[in-house]
Amino acid sequence: MKHKIKYWVARLQARLMSRLAPKTLHVPTDHAVITFTFDDVPDSTLYYGAAILEKYGLRGTFYVAGGLAGTSETSRKLITESGIRELAERGHEIGCHTFSHANVAALKDAQLQSEIDRNRSFLSRILGDNKGGHGPKFNFAYPYNAVSYFAHRRLARNYRTCRAGENRINRGAISPQMLYGMEIRQPEAHSLQLTREIDAVKAQPGWLIFFTHDISETPTSYGCTPATFEKLVQYAVQSGCEILTVDEALDDYASAHAV
Repeated sequence: MKHKIKYWVARLQARLMSRLAPKTLHVPTDHAVITFTFDDVPDSTLYYGAAILEKYGLRGTFYVAGGLAGTSETSRKLITESGIRELAERGHEIGCHTFSHANVAALKDAQLQSEIDRNRSFLSRILGDNKGGHGPKFNFAYPYNAVSYFAHRRLARNYRTCRAGENRINRGAISPQMLYGMEIRQPEAHSLQLTREIDAVKAQPGWLIFFTHDISETPTSYGCTPATFEKLVQYAVQSGCEILTVDEALDDYASAHAV
């Protein structure tokens, strides 16, 4: 019961912030963009997720929590430092997910800044000059899709964008600190039906940001199988939508706005 209450409180806070946060990013509705992103970054996203994207000449955005790197859990292993470096070398974008996978809505200001600084230092040490294609700032994804007003303001000063959940497509004027994400997760039938979201963004253009966790033959409740992930990637390619990393999409929108 306590877990459910925290979940719904986090959902309500995220919905409130998505309405109140300044909408300074304009997503054009004249062409459809799809982005595939990964949270936590289990090692299976390197072996399956990245490989499947590369099979179609694509790249993804991987949101890393440095404190989890190289650790093992009951049902998954998290990517190692060398794996993170390999993703960047293969052209994928590396993003931030706090250092310890902390719920930012529950952190005090100094604690949140510490998470930001530690993860930035961790990734900068590993990546050096090869930071996965991003500009002067990393992009960020909220652990647990949880956010608060104060966390949002501090994160806005440190990251180019912040991605939440909400299972919605980004269209028109949106907040760069409250990007909507569409989750690929269990049950497998749910993930397979996400082709309809690709149809939706093709019919009414915007920016569809998929997010998932592990890509495994025995996925956790927050992941999917390689076969299902490849079906979504292949369907996205066949749809004719432009498939970009988060950073690439932002650069594309900035260029269009400048024109």
